Amino acid sequence: MSAPPVQLEGMTRRYGTVGGATDVTLDVRPGEMFGLIGPDGAGKTTTLRVVLGLLRPDAGRVRTCGLDPLASAAELAQHVGYLSQRFSLYGDLTVDENIAFFAEVHGVKGWRARRHELLEMLRMAPFGRRLAERLSGGMKQKLALACTLIHTPELLVLDEPTTGVDPVSRRDFWRILARLQRAGMTVLLTTPYLDEAERCQRVALMDAGRILTVSSPDALRAEASGTLVELIARPKHAAAAWLLAQPDVTDVQSFGERLRASLPAVDPGQGAPAAARLARGLAEAGIEVSANRSVTPTLEDVFIARLGRPAAREEEAR
Repeated sequence: MSAPPVQLEGMTRRYGTVGGATDVTLDVRPGEMFGLIGPDGAGKTTTLRVVLGLLRPDAGRVRTCGLDPLASAAELAQHVGYLSQRFSLYGDLTVDENIAFFAEVHGVKGWRARRHELLEMLRMAPFGRRLAERLSGGMKQKLALACTLIHTPELLVLDEPTTGVDPVSRRDFWRILARLQRAGMTVLLTTPYLDEAERCQRVALMDAGRILTVSSPDALRAEASGTLVELIARPKHAAAAWLLAQPDVTDVQSFGERLRASLPAVDPGQGAPAAARLARGLAEAGIEVSANRSVTPTLEDVFIARLGRPAAREEEAR
């Protein structure tokens, strides 16, 4: 496929007066895994549905596998596999029968060999005669993927494919996606898990229906400026309040028992002294500090920094 499998130029889709996606411009390259990342309501699912021709854009240009997804819906269905958040399996059919049904829907000839290949890849061959309703959550998701792949699509579109799946099945699911991508399949997905986004070649960070940036996870982390200090302190709320009151602390985020304080750019190698300085200040304020260290920003840290504090975003909106 010479042209990008997905091309969006200024795509806008609104729901009445409410914006779903606004002026979205991006392209997905052949053979890459591309992630749409953002909070609930960011416009990720709306963007996917426009790409698939399930929604009509109000403005902009959309091409999927080189086709207009609305004008060429029947042809596009042969090139695309779509796994939605609520993929419908038939609980009263077996694993084999579910896959056979979707093979017939797509007009796949000689599908039995393809079904065997998929079940072997997904490690579900021993469960071919089991009713779908008796599968675990992770196995249901793998069966849904098998049904999506039965016609060997060029582009695989996944909307939060591992939400609600146990950690072991989630890891197994990503192993399968990586194998598909290595075989040349293009993957476009949304995920609420930032650790999953790290597996993508490129990601688009979305918020409030708009694209904030498109880049690789490594490039986004490299662009992160400043120092990130992680502390474990008690009482936690008092520690957070003290940190936010410091003139050189730009933000404080809570991760379980840990607090992460963001500071502006400092000289290389000064992260550890900054952590120790903040720990001393907390201790002098009567707050117990059991651990402190400088940490490398993750994609989640970068994303939160891009979004900014909620209060600042509300003020900007006003």
